[in-house]
Amino acid sequence: MLSFPKIQNGINPYKHNVQGKANEPITVAGLLDRSKRLLHYSSKVLTSDWTLEEIYNRLEENAPRIAIIGGSSDHPAHIMDDFTVSRAAIRIWQNGGVPFYFSTPVLCDGTAQNNQGMSYSLQSRNAVAQMIVNQMEAHSYHGAFVIQGCDKQPIGVVSALVHLDRLRQYRGESPLFATFAPAHVLKGGTIPEELVLELQRLSKRAKAEGFEDIEYDLLDAMSYILQCSSNTAFQGVLIRAMEKGLITSAEHKEYEKKLAVATCDSKGGICAFNGTGNSSRHLIAGMGLVHPEIELLTEPPEQHQINKVIDDLGYMINHPEFGAANIMAKNIKNAIRIHSTTGGSTNLMMHIVAAMLYGGYSFDLWELDKIHGESPIPDLFDYSLTEGRDIFALAMQCCSGQSRGMETLFVELMENGVPMDLDAPTVTGTIWRDRLSLKKRIREDEIKDNRIILSKPKRSFSGVDVLKGNFFESAVVKTSGMTSHQLDTFDGKVAVVLYYENEESANKNLLEHSLLDRLREEGMLDKEKLLAMLKYNAPFHYSSWKNHDFEGLFKGMMEEGILKVAIVISGQGPVAYGMPEMFTPMQHINANRQIKKIATLISDGRYSGVTFGAAVGHMTPEAINDGGILYLQTGDLLQLNFRKKRIDFLDENEFIKGNVTCKFEGLKEQRKALANSRLEKLTKRQWRVAGSNRILYHTDASKGVVPTHIAEHATLDYNQ
Repeated sequence: MLSFPKIQNGINPYKHNVQGKANEPITVAGLLDRSKRLLHYSSKVLTSDWTLEEIYNRLEENAPRIAIIGGSSDHPAHIMDDFTVSRAAIRIWQNGGVPFYFSTPVLCDGTAQNNQGMSYSLQSRNAVAQMIVNQMEAHSYHGAFVIQGCDKQPIGVVSALVHLDRLRQYRGESPLFATFAPAHVLKGGTIPEELVLELQRLSKRAKAEGFEDIEYDLLDAMSYILQCSSNTAFQGVLIRAMEKGLITSAEHKEYEKKLAVATCDSKGGICAFNGTGNSSRHLIAGMGLVHPEIELLTEPPEQHQINKVIDDLGYMINHPEFGAANIMAKNIKNAIRIHSTTGGSTNLMMHIVAAMLYGGYSFDLWELDKIHGESPIPDLFDYSLTEGRDIFALAMQCCSGQSRGMETLFVELMENGVPMDLDAPTVTGTIWRDRLSLKKRIREDEIKDNRIILSKPKRSFSGVDVLKGNFFESAVVKTSGMTSHQLDTFDGKVAVVLYYENEESANKNLLEHSLLDRLREEGMLDKEKLLAMLKYNAPFHYSSWKNHDFEGLFKGMMEEGILKVAIVISGQGPVAYGMPEMFTPMQHINANRQIKKIATLISDGRYSGVTFGAAVGHMTPEAINDGGILYLQTGDLLQLNFRKKRIDFLDENEFIKGNVTCKFEGLKEQRKALANSRLEKLTKRQWRVAGSNRILYHTDASKGVVPTHIAEHATLDYNQ
């Protein structure tokens, strides 16, 4: 046990605040009393007990006041918080500190998918930051022990604490210290055996009746570890099966229920897929803010693990180099490289920028992309939901001593030539160099079965790329979410636009079997345009296919994956609608084997961290801010150059003549009436989001979607 030093800074609001010393001792005693009862600790077990007088004395003497920050228990990641809170509170008191506890609401993105709640998800990140700043400032806490959940909570807490650290030091107060304890990993579910048999019979019936696409997509969905995200994939294919008369509505609902109740383990935790929750875990560990003792667990942490984390706070207290903002900034390149090699959530492209801005550092999407491009980042993360290599499997390897999680990945990146900063500070109270030398090095190639962190990369690149284009300023695409084959099939191709003004209309249409009929029904795709696309996308087929009639040409190009479709969903940006995730439409695409090989989804909305496939998002300017995406329409042509990090609008007339001319100027004026009509509908749709929670007076996605005054005050050079 390491006894905490007193806060050396002379500023102590409790010194002259009689009210605070009257109010707060009972909250501290209440927390410690509850902790003692919950953990069944006796006075013999505890090395010290507490009295109101002793609590008063510690407040008077400026003993470290440490807030334990948890989350709401209506989120699966936080249903076991009480035990972690209790263990942390006991240890803080034993070390001479003063423990406090508060929690914040935590919006579950899985629950909010495809309903109005998705319009509040991104905003909740900034709301969490505001709430934490309010509480930390009002009660004058010096530091924090954070129970890290998932979705927007982790980066919201980081943003708050680095912002406060910068502010406290600006005011001449002691640096704010913090350590993060991520919730354990939730074990994925298993489809009940009787349901497996029913679904297998359904797949055979689908094949027998000529619906081989439903058979394929159903078996594909069954191959995944059961997670809340996989339920959406089942939903897409089961709805199609119901529409074709293969199952009844009652059977559909019964299957849905059986899948749902078998999904989540009763102990909760962060879902085992590598979505935003676990990507945040990797990222914040890469920022040096997660203690390795509790980084990847399969159960809530035990007392001895909590003790190690709390004890190491003693090395950080009073030292500016271990202030939260400095730890983050010193590690930002490490964090971005770890985020990239692990596949990365597109959400975090905004969250990384946001956290840096909250910390007072000048930063944007282009600076992030510059760091990402400074050194090739290999794909060292062999994650799979179909082959038993989820994050729960990685947590089991860490708990058994076979892997050290992000420490192992840190070493493997260096072995593959990626520059990592070994002198950056971490919450162990040491630098990475010291952390990595303390234990026997464990190479991932020593793991014989189910290896997830690799020594030899799967491929030479990974992560999320930033795109430019002639009709937008910035967008992102999760390159790691595409297989090399899929990337090859889209890169350098021309796609025809299928346009939707919002997600609701897209979701309705994406489940229809005759999805692409709209292109023909609206007269936006004729034989002349098809031939031009054939000649560009697959010139080796042109001479033998050019004399096909329209139907034969259309069918052949679709079946061979030559026809490419850019499904554009606009009106989903932060100002227009809170920037919801386009998880559901992307899942509908991926649940249809015919569509997923020809379609890329483009939006000014976000994507779930578990998204895979050709998904382009975060487009700026967004539609409601007169971005180019507002002016697109069904039938337009886009040139996809993912490897060159570009998407461009093509002059259709020139393309049909055989010329590739990237030209967008003048189109806004031509389609002004169309744009005005869409803007009118977008403005009315805004009113469906509570005015109190709309994202107004914020930066765009390339600047993290933070309040404008946060960005304006972010002037520091993170390199210094």
